[in-house]
Amino acid sequence: MSQTQNPSQAQSQAQFRHFGEASHDEWALIDDRFRDYVADAPRRVLEHLHRLAGDTHGYPVDRYEHSLQTATRALRDGADEEMIVCALLHDIGDDLSPANHAEIAAGILEPFIDPLNAWMIRHHELFQGYHYRHFFGLDRHAREQFRDHPAYERTVRFCDRWDQASFDPDYDTLPLEHFVPMVERVLSREPFGGLPAVTDEKESV
Repeated sequence: MSQTQNPSQAQSQAQFRHFGEASHDEWALIDDRFRDYVADAPRRVLEHLHRLAGDTHGYPVDRYEHSLQTATRALRDGADEEMIVCALLHDIGDDLSPANHAEIAAGILEPFIDPLNAWMIRHHELFQGYHYRHFFGLDRHAREQFRDHPAYERTVRFCDRWDQASFDPDYDTLPLEHFVPMVERVLSREPFGGLPAVTDEKESV
C-alpha cells in the first residue's frame, strides 16, 4: 500500500501502477465504479446543456433556449421520445467546439439511439445550411448529395420543421424539467453492443 493512502482508500480504489500489475479484483472494482459513472451520464449531460445558456452569439435567443425550443416543437409535432431527446441535445457540442458541434452531439447520443438518428444529428448542420448557406456564398442545396440516404427525409424534417424554426424569443417553450425524464430514459439504455463485464475467472486462459 502506498504510504500516502489510508486503509479505506486502499479498499475503494486499485493500487496498481500500470496494467501489468492489475489484479482481477481490482478490475472488478473498477468495473463497479465505471458502471456507476455510466449510470450518472444523464445528469452530467444535462449539466453541460446548461452551459449553452447566456451568450446568444448574435442570435435572437441563446443556444439553451434554442435547444429547449427545438425539443418543444418536436414534442408538439408528435415526435417520439428518442427524437425529442435528439432535438434537445443536438447542439450540446456547441460549447466545446462550435465548428464540430454536430459530431460531438452525435458521439454522445450514438450508443443509445437509432443509427439513422445518429446520422441525422451528425449531418444536421449541413442540412440546416439550406436556410443560410447562400448568404455565405455556399451551395444551399449541398444536402441533396444525400437524397438517397435512408435518413434524408428525417433530417430534412428535423431541420426544416424544428431546428431552423426555433429562434423565436416569444415562443412558449417548455422548461428543461419537462424533458429530464426523457433524457434519463434514453441515456440509461444499454449501449448498443453492451458493456463488457469482468468475468468470474481469476486468471485469463
